[in-house]
Amino acid sequence: MNKENKSLGFLELMKSFPKRFWMASVFELLERFAWYGMFAILAIYLVASKDVKGLGFTDDQGGKIIGDITALLYFLPLITGAIADRIGYKKSLIISFVMLAIGYGTLGYVHSFWAFYFVFLFLGIGAAMFKPVASAIVTTTTDESNSSMGFGVFYMMVNIGGWIGPFIVGKLRGESNWLIAFHMATGVILVNLLFNIFFFKQDKIEKSGNSIGDTIKKSFANIWEALKDSKLTVLLIIMIGFWTLFNQLFYTLPKFIQDWVDLEHLFDSVNSFSPILASLISDGKEAIAKPELLVNLDAFAIIILQMLISYIIIKWKPVNAMIIGFIIVSLGIGLTFYFRDGLFIILGIIIFAIGEMTANPKFSAYIAEISPKGKEALYMGTYFLPVFVGNKIAGWISGSIYGSMSAKITLAQKEALSKGFEMVDKNNHLIHYFAKSGFKVVDKSGNALEDVAPAITKNEYIQQVAEKSHMSANDFVTHLWNSYHPNQILWIFVGIGIVTFLALVFYDKVYVKRLDRKNNM
Repeated sequence: MNKENKSLGFLELMKSFPKRFWMASVFELLERFAWYGMFAILAIYLVASKDVKGLGFTDDQGGKIIGDITALLYFLPLITGAIADRIGYKKSLIISFVMLAIGYGTLGYVHSFWAFYFVFLFLGIGAAMFKPVASAIVTTTTDESNSSMGFGVFYMMVNIGGWIGPFIVGKLRGESNWLIAFHMATGVILVNLLFNIFFFKQDKIEKSGNSIGDTIKKSFANIWEALKDSKLTVLLIIMIGFWTLFNQLFYTLPKFIQDWVDLEHLFDSVNSFSPILASLISDGKEAIAKPELLVNLDAFAIIILQMLISYIIIKWKPVNAMIIGFIIVSLGIGLTFYFRDGLFIILGIIIFAIGEMTANPKFSAYIAEISPKGKEALYMGTYFLPVFVGNKIAGWISGSIYGSMSAKITLAQKEALSKGFEMVDKNNHLIHYFAKSGFKVVDKSGNALEDVAPAITKNEYIQQVAEKSHMSANDFVTHLWNSYHPNQILWIFVGIGIVTFLALVFYDKVYVKRLDRKNNM
């Protein structure tokens, strides 16, 4: 970094990047635009009631879809990166963008669990084809004089794209126009495809004599070699906690907001003191806040504050920054899930973002710090492993755990059972809501009748329980909150944060020092 500052000024640095660098940065911005525009509403769309054109899946099903596929997306680059090196970046990008366009274009039109699962899997493989290529292009188009600034520009593009996509979708989708997210993502990816075909030059491919299969085997062998270093492996295991927490922002929080926060009251409260902030969290058509726009404040805060936070912590030891970051993240996630008051959720999201900005960038720096000389790239190849596992665990928490502890439909079902209500569908069939499989027609003994399809949506069921309880919709939600305390799920998140924090302190103060003493004997 010092060498960059001494040898090149800002304008010279910007001019030093070749066309391929800027193309990769644009590809990244647009790909993140498409992904997060879709992903920001995905958790809600999967479980939203069918009368607002959601898919009506259970939380368990929704968590499985998101957790499985997104986890795989972060594991597959170990394979797709090796393939890209063999066939060239241009061809890899074409394959990726074609798969992404088909995936996004199809995803909004499939409505059964397994159809959605496999289309999303296809899309995830396309995303995994892209992920290692853009970073590799930046790496190969920068050098010691401009690499720090180059990756700074690149990650700025990540956050700009990750903010704009959800912002536009949130402004346009209304209550039930979910298709806008998939249509927009398809269009943006097609722009990337055209840019790649007409403006991105074919790269020269070095012939190594190895087959793609041999290249993939070598990639896994390299990862295994790095994992033999217990100092690295233990760190990666600890970082699973961070990524499990981080993903709750997209997996669980949007559903929690949709279920429990009075979004009209929140908009009015925010608009009374900051119309600008109110415009960031609402679509401008209805006087109502949107869950995806609230969550999107995380990316907005990063765009605004990352340079300041990076400057503040520039001299901090990476591990110290990570420890403090975990504390801040845990505080932020605790605030977002403790209160029904949306103002505290906004505050929690901003605090969470500060913790994320403190801890996450230093993770890469710490891996580089503990890497033996000459093995930096080998060790950095393990970066996505805790991301992979963290996504899988986050999907399980957002699915099975949230679905049983905190989902409004589940708690409405508990209330109906506790009061002895006989719940019926439009055809006057007795029904029951099962956490894993959804609504089922049942007999008098409560046994599911698989040959009869229930005719009811989640919203209709909740309204029916509210009416039988002689409450308005808002009063019924308040009653469920006070009776069943769905915010208790926050202790799982805070617990993960505290365990991660304590594990990292032990790792830094005890484990690493013991290893160093042993190695120096």
